[in-house]
Amino acid sequence: MIDTLRLTAEDAAGLLERKEVSGEELTRAYMDAIDERDGELHAYLHVVGESGTGVPIAHKDLVTTKGIPTTAGSRILEGYIPVFDSTVAARCKEAGLPILGKTNMDEFAMGSSTENSAYGPSHNPWDPDRVPGGSSGGSAAAVAGGLAPWALGSDTGGSIKQPASLCGLVGLRPTYGTVSRYGIVAFASSLDQIGPITKTVRDCARLYEVIAGRDGCDSTTVDLPEPVQIPTAEDLQGIRIGIPKELNEAEGIEPGVSEQVQKAIALAEGLGAEVGETTLPRSVDYGLACYYLVAPAEASSNLARYDGVRYGHRAAGDGDLTALYERTRWEGFGAEPKRRILIGTYALSAGYYEAYYGQAQKVRTMIAQEHAAAFEQFDLLVSPTSPTVAFRIGEKAENPLAMYLSDLLTIPSNMAGLPGLSIPCGLSEDLPVGLQLIGPQFSENLLFRTGHALERALGFDFVPERLRHA
Repeated sequence: MIDTLRLTAEDAAGLLERKEVSGEELTRAYMDAIDERDGELHAYLHVVGESGTGVPIAHKDLVTTKGIPTTAGSRILEGYIPVFDSTVAARCKEAGLPILGKTNMDEFAMGSSTENSAYGPSHNPWDPDRVPGGSSGGSAAAVAGGLAPWALGSDTGGSIKQPASLCGLVGLRPTYGTVSRYGIVAFASSLDQIGPITKTVRDCARLYEVIAGRDGCDSTTVDLPEPVQIPTAEDLQGIRIGIPKELNEAEGIEPGVSEQVQKAIALAEGLGAEVGETTLPRSVDYGLACYYLVAPAEASSNLARYDGVRYGHRAAGDGDLTALYERTRWEGFGAEPKRRILIGTYALSAGYYEAYYGQAQKVRTMIAQEHAAAFEQFDLLVSPTSPTVAFRIGEKAENPLAMYLSDLLTIPSNMAGLPGLSIPCGLSEDLPVGLQLIGPQFSENLLFRTGHALERALGFDFVPERLRHA
């Protein structure tokens, strides 16, 4: 009997290496778990259950997969079956990782709860009345619910780190350019990054090792400056950790979240880290506004390709091309993509470009410079990942601004192109709290080392309480 709730990807690989189970038996165990629990969680949009020799994986449904539907959570791509694999899907396939299925997501990765999916929300395995976060909520729900040992998500403003936090998992947003975007359904091209959602930091490092590195199909990618190191250290001697005042005292951080993060910081100090205060005032004050100009502007350009002619949904029409475009987009896009397309198009329009998009790019440079100054004193920065624990489904659905604030703490470092790792650091109201570790560019190995040492010391049980004795 394979307990998929407790099985890490590393443990699963061990079972396969020792020939205690076959690849087919391992996949079948996860397919049985999907049959048992996905009716409640709705983590998957398309279940595949490929047989293979390695540890199976789930892909967020914006990762293009040959012969398997890829909808990006949108009706406008309903029925679209790609004829090629994205680079990350190809690299997972080459590593022997069979696909379990494609996971639910906020439409075109626009959201923080997975409630914006055109196919209905996913549910948090810790409490099905609550959101799993977003936009990679389906991937997080699948891993936390034992429906996949690990999964790929995408992170634009916080869409890996935040759902990992809300579901008690590990999530890595890699340094921009270390993972190929070729074959990824685009939201905001200068921000989007694919990354792992896993149960442990070691699993996270292993999956990052599979997908990272230069890709000839993506000119924005780079070679890694050093090989990925699977962490083993259990102390933090010699590591300088900065506590940005604004990221840790921002309005809206729940007291229970702050308490667990402070305990984790004290634990880091006990493990030998040197801890001190720093400041990122402009990054926090202007980060959210900057993001909601840059990202919608890029989205308005990227989503212009969905016209009902080349792929996906096509509205019925009478031969008028302009009417076809309008009807297709009206029927195919949900409310959030429409909202962001309108904002972005306005920000890029003649007469407003420099006042909005141009100014936002200047602020983005300032945010990067402010983070660089902090890293002159510290090796890593820490804060809560999310200001809150998982909120109830529907609680913020009618208030887009309240929803946008869910990414308040993850957006600044993303705007600077920096890597971030979220690890679970405790519970508040019986729900997981995430600790965000931020490093300078290409510091993934340091993030893994620090995250692993803290993970071991914290002893967090990643199996949702309500499922432990089911």
